[in-house]
Amino acid sequence: MPSEHESPDDEAARWSPIESQEWYAARNAVSALRDVLIAAGMERDFPYLRADLNAFGHGLIELGRISPETAERLAELLRLALTCDQDPRGATPPSTGERRNP
Repeated sequence: MPSEHESPDDEAARWSPIESQEWYAARNAVSALRDVLIAAGMERDFPYLRADLNAFGHGLIELGRISPETAERLAELLRLALTCDQDPRGATPPSTGERRNP
């Protein structure tokens, strides 16, 4: 029960990061990334993957430290994704008449 002596700062002191839209956005992004890493067989390569917020309340994704081999494999997956003719959501991108070199 609030008392008459509470200041506006008391409300800020009760703020919880898990009640913010930014937290849920970061958590959802981690879930999406985790699903792709599992599909690629790389879930064990990112043991520190987590959602976080910075001091300003902006959502961040913490990947953690990874091995050089994991970084190379992730780079290769991204390269392959860039050369793919179809959007990962299933929609075919509009043709610009130009093709990217792999």
